[in-house]
Amino acid sequence: MKRVVVGTAGHIDHGKTALVRALTGVDTDRLAEEKRRGITIELGFAHLALPGGTVAGVVDVPGHERFVRAMAAGASGVDLVMLVVAADEGVMPQTREHLDICRLLGVSRGVVVVTKSDLLPGLGADWLPLLEEEIRSACAGTFLETAAIVPVSARSGEGLPRLVEVLDALAAEVPERPADGPLLLPVDRAFTLKGVGTVVTGTLLSGTVSEGDALALVPPSPAVDELRARSVQVHGKAAQRASAGQRTAVNLPGVEAGAISRGQALAHPGVVPPTSILDVEILLLEGAPRPIRHRSRLLLHVGTAQVPCAVALVDGRTELAPGGTALAQLRLAAPVAALPGQRFILRGFRTIEGRGKTVGGGRVLAILPRKRRRGRPENAAQLRILAGGDADARLAAVLEMAGPAGLGADALVGRTALSPRAVQAALDRLGARGLALLFDRDRRGWVSGTVAGELRERLLAALQEFHATQPLAAGVGREELRGRLPPVTDPRLFQRLVAQLAEKGELVLDGDRVRLHGHVAASGGKGGALKDRIAEVLREGALTPPRIVDLPALSGASPADVAAVLKLLAQEGTAVRVSPEIWFDGAAVAGLRTRLVEHLRARKEIDTQAFKELVGATRKHVIPLAEYFDREKVTLRVGEKRVLRGDRT
Repeated sequence: MKRVVVGTAGHIDHGKTALVRALTGVDTDRLAEEKRRGITIELGFAHLALPGGTVAGVVDVPGHERFVRAMAAGASGVDLVMLVVAADEGVMPQTREHLDICRLLGVSRGVVVVTKSDLLPGLGADWLPLLEEEIRSACAGTFLETAAIVPVSARSGEGLPRLVEVLDALAAEVPERPADGPLLLPVDRAFTLKGVGTVVTGTLLSGTVSEGDALALVPPSPAVDELRARSVQVHGKAAQRASAGQRTAVNLPGVEAGAISRGQALAHPGVVPPTSILDVEILLLEGAPRPIRHRSRLLLHVGTAQVPCAVALVDGRTELAPGGTALAQLRLAAPVAALPGQRFILRGFRTIEGRGKTVGGGRVLAILPRKRRRGRPENAAQLRILAGGDADARLAAVLEMAGPAGLGADALVGRTALSPRAVQAALDRLGARGLALLFDRDRRGWVSGTVAGELRERLLAALQEFHATQPLAAGVGREELRGRLPPVTDPRLFQRLVAQLAEKGELVLDGDRVRLHGHVAASGGKGGALKDRIAEVLREGALTPPRIVDLPALSGASPADVAAVLKLLAQEGTAVRVSPEIWFDGAAVAGLRTRLVEHLRARKEIDTQAFKELVGATRKHVIPLAEYFDREKVTLRVGEKRVLRGDRT
């Protein structure tokens, strides 16, 4: 049996609730205050069996401007709309705003219902044609531009059969919504039924929910841990399963209704995360009173949630003019549940004359993105990909946004709004082209091929740096090497990248140590022999060693190898860099230091000639050594002499 959702829209007191009651026999005004005041404050629901076999869930929304949040919540997920215009009042501000909201939320079918048609005879023969002209003018350029206009009287029943015929024909045109995407059921009501427990209702935007399903609230409530669907109803009837596009009620045992509120949504655990940032495509209505400026503050309605947000324009412009579209980022004051492709509306804080506070809307492109800086071409390019219809390109962009943390296949379902099967097929295609890498088979963790390539380059660069600074080491420890990558890098991704590089022959694994292919550790073999030779040259030179430029010829090594070995000998204390041109044997310098301190303690001072005699060398070595002991804070130069630092008596 086909099921559709029909929503009412229109100005306050134009007869929406009376129309629903006349069609369905259900009074959707359920609150005592609604009965007392004669207006709809909260959403109301009823069901209508159409002649063609379709069952319509009817959502009756408030018309008063103060209750637009409830109207927007009800309009989310509507397949077709009944735009209600009272015969005696015509098009009013909320008529226009509700029409704006419906088209911004992607409603594409509907009918205009002229209510209170029993008043038409008393309004004159010319009234209805003038009213129809006004309606056509208000609907020009919208999905209702050529819609049927049906006069109806809820009192007498006049026009109801014609309205049912129109609704039946429209319902037949509504395509079935795909039910294989991620579950998202925005909550529009949560209440307690005696003997049943807590029940939540909403229009299922995506996926399916079945009896026994484990569920999660998004955003979560502190008082709610695990949820499970005890039973499911579709359009008021018990069902094993509810699918996208259906009015759905879910019985949730073990939780108080007060712990669940409008604005939250039901999802399968771990699939749809709460998000405080949305990448979006925005349309600013032609009737908006002013442009949207970068960082403008507006009110976002998405699903059944309402939250303040700041609009960040990412393509470099400073403002979006009325009637224009832009790629942007919404930064929210509180997290919401949303899916890519979902429609939303934006409202201002001042009433626009003749049409309420709605200024624009659009569709979600990505959830949980990083903050994007304005004017960077790569940001706009990535958003254009996310706005496109290529599923593989969109998934690749989402993986790239996730960075080195990667994403599991279940999480990718929520980040792309694709079905699990479509996600896996796209991952297989991307993996075959090197645009995605599977690094964890157990949890089906994937990372962008671009990100994986960047991480491999970082690993190789880190190894090169390590070998340059520690040439005698056999290699770097795996954990130390992993520390050179971003902290969010999954440990299993690190192991996968290291294994890939080893398979390609770019690095070598030796137990827990990792080294570049072709690197020979100086702790043994050729490297160890070089280390020994240079140490021996310095030891033989004692306090008159050769200059560093002479060491390559004396040791039979390249200048780069000599420099690397000298650094290692310095770390061990075997060699001392006294000046950029001369390195000394560590033991010889230590012995000289001892003799120098003894001399100064005995004689209080030493001049250049005495120091030269103490060293037993020429000025080429004496001067650098004297300056070295000054830097090391052993001696202090006073005029042409030096004294023991800290002892100037």
